[in-house]
Amino acid sequence: MIKLDQFLKLVGIAPTGGQAKWLILDGAVKVNGVLETRRGRKLVSGDRVTVEGKTYDVGQIVDNS
Repeated sequence: MIKLDQFLKLVGIAPTGGQAKWLILDGAVKVNGVLETRRGRKLVSGDRVTVEGKTYDVGQIVDNS
């Protein structure tokens, strides 16, 4: 499990937590096709995060073992 803002930093979308926060609050992030404004939203394997038309599969990036 990983928080949305941490995930955005991990995949390189946002270089800092502050920038990740603003992307989320500005409505630029969708989780599983739904607009998400909670930076602490917990992502699990199988979730899909979309930012600026590019989609990331959480399960392929985060190892849950």
